[in-house]
Amino acid sequence: MKHLIIMRHGKAEKDAESGEDFDRDLAPRGLREAAAVALALKDYGLKPDFALVSSAHRTLQTFEQVSAVFGGIDAEVNDAIYNADSRKLRQFIEAHEDRGECLLLIAHNPGVQYLVAEYLYEGAAGPEVTDRIRNSYPTATATVFEVDVAGRPTYDGLYKPKDLIGADEEPA
Repeated sequence: MKHLIIMRHGKAEKDAESGEDFDRDLAPRGLREAAAVALALKDYGLKPDFALVSSAHRTLQTFEQVSAVFGGIDAEVNDAIYNADSRKLRQFIEAHEDRGECLLLIAHNPGVQYLVAEYLYEGAAGPEVTDRIRNSYPTATATVFEVDVAGRPTYDGLYKPKDLIGADEEPA
């Protein structure tokens, strides 16, 4: 793996018909966010070879938007990624790091935000980067890491929907 993209799902509806958090759909804004971030990643020259995706409905819909921009991505959809903590997300990434040059993870906060922060600190990213994610990791935000041959991630970019399409940064 040469690149790792860690992405939070797009903005979701407040409630699902079933009443279950797991079943919430993306809001129209969430669909736009996911597509905009995917397009920015593509414009940067990235193309995920493989994705790890939570099986929650909003993450699946986020993945569909991202995959549509890139023209299809092989993926593992896994129930255990739903609301996983940073340690568990890291285990998933490490178990699949040989699945291609660029790996994409689409999951949930707070696990996503904590994992990004951990990688930023491990890679000695400066405060201009760490401060941007410390207090907020909005929906559909993606962070890109370049991964060296020893498996060490180095910050390579942050893509927030607000920067791309002016979406609000309200919590989902």
